[in-house]
Amino acid sequence: MSSSTMAIGRQTPRWVARIADYVQLSKPRIAFMVLTVVAASALLARWGQPDGWQVMHALFGTLLVAASAGALNHLGEWRRDAVMPRTAKRPLPAGRLSGAEVTAFAAVCAVVGLGYLAIAVNGMAAAWGLACWFVYVWIYTPLKPLTAANTTVGAVAGALPVLIGWSAVGGTLNVVADPRGLALFLILFLWQFPHFMAIAWMYRQQYAKAGLQMLTVVDPSGLQAALQAVTTCLTLLPVTLMTALLTAGHGRWWYLAVTLLLGLGQLACALLFLRRRSEQNARRLLRATVLYLPALLLCLVAATMS
Repeated sequence: MSSSTMAIGRQTPRWVARIADYVQLSKPRIAFMVLTVVAASALLARWGQPDGWQVMHALFGTLLVAASAGALNHLGEWRRDAVMPRTAKRPLPAGRLSGAEVTAFAAVCAVVGLGYLAIAVNGMAAAWGLACWFVYVWIYTPLKPLTAANTTVGAVAGALPVLIGWSAVGGTLNVVADPRGLALFLILFLWQFPHFMAIAWMYRQQYAKAGLQMLTVVDPSGLQAALQAVTTCLTLLPVTLMTALLTAGHGRWWYLAVTLLLGLGQLACALLFLRRRSEQNARRLLRATVLYLPALLLCLVAATMS
């Protein structure tokens, strides 16, 4: 067998590559985080005993809505993606998918996903799903080349999945009767700032080249980004304390100790980044945020269910 024949045999089948492009279009890592938040929120809303099928329906519908939002984000940013090495190989800028294909995929996912949430779950979950989709696609994405405030809008979109999961199982959003939903929303909202600031510093030159108005582009020193990371890490501490006190009636004081350690560890990394804005410290902060959120959610669910 010739080397050329062997090379052809090793090539990925076209249909497999096509599926991989659509998966990439859906931003799977973001979608996974969204689904994790929806599941955790549903578990917490029902004190660890939700209707399993209801949660599965909510996850499926949310997955489709998230895939639509990711695809439309790709569509809105493909020209800017083309000039950044970290995104130049995405399906649209690389020419593997057309704008019409992406639009059709996004439209089908949005209609089916929102319809599924409305029919199989409830109207409130569908409404929050629509709100999340709208904020991410039609406010956050267009704002990125215009103002550094896009991060705040993106943080709202990233926290709205809490309300999808909470509403899916009939959890109350009355903050007086049950403030846990608000506390969880605030945790997701605040966590995104140190996470985004670390990424924004690491890729600040590429963002500047693409014309994206991240805080590290507006302020090349990185001081404002570092201060924002530290401030939000500090604010997370009393918010997580609130969730600990809400579970204290069930004897979950160990949760308080663990979340304080997680929060202080993340804050320490943010302070190091503030002290010296370097690639190493930004990457350290990014890793801390990636560890912080799933660990916190896992502990909160465990404290609720045990």
